[in-house]
Amino acid sequence: MAGFMLETRIDAPARECFALSLSIDAHTGSMARSGERAVAGVTTGEIGPGESVTWRARHFGIRFRMTSAITAYDPPRRFVDEQLSGPFRRWWHEHEFVEDGAGTRMIDRIEFEAPFGPLGRIAERLLLVRYMERLIVQRNDWLAHRLESGRGPAVDRNDRP
Repeated sequence: MAGFMLETRIDAPARECFALSLSIDAHTGSMARSGERAVAGVTTGEIGPGESVTWRARHFGIRFRMTSAITAYDPPRRFVDEQLSGPFRRWWHEHEFVEDGAGTRMIDRIEFEAPFGPLGRIAERLLLVRYMERLIVQRNDWLAHRLESGRGPAVDRNDRP
């Protein structure tokens, strides 16, 4: 199993960071490069506790579907999304929001396990951890830009920073 933690400082209140992080539309906007689209479950707006979304995307030139659900929900401090079905043997992503003066420290903790046993573990070490970290940094940069520009949690699907 592989994992990593990232911390991003955003000059916005935790409640706004929390809300935008749960936005399906924000996720779609931030992951435009990989063509991620919500195709089932909650497909627009904010996803909530116990709800699920199925994503269709292309990574490494391969199309895949992943269904994840919100399995823990403590606004505006923390939520967890976990894969129900998809390309990983396991995917767990905790989002934590800590008030920090006038802003928020957004902390992402991610644990995942690739399929294919020993070959998957090699792929995790050689490729997947760095790739996943870049995706989360890209997403967090998008969220920070959105919130710090004063445009708040509302999202237009075609909006790009």
